[in-house]
Amino acid sequence: MFIGHFASLKNPRIERKKLHPLMDILVLTVCAIASGAEGWLGIADFGKEKLEWLRHFVPPKERCPLS
Repeated sequence: MFIGHFASLKNPRIERKKLHPLMDILVLTVCAIASGAEGWLGIADFGKEKLEWLRHFVPPKERCPLS
């Protein structure tokens, strides 16, 4: 449902600067903010602490914002 809702969202980033898929960033950010994270450092900390749980929603990749 989440991915379907945001599937039509345009990605405004420059192609050569995309390190992570937009959907991975959105899943991480929404989950972190809903859990009380504040700011980008809080989101990063949440991602590190909840990595295994988040991988239920975002499959592991070689390099993703969840690692």
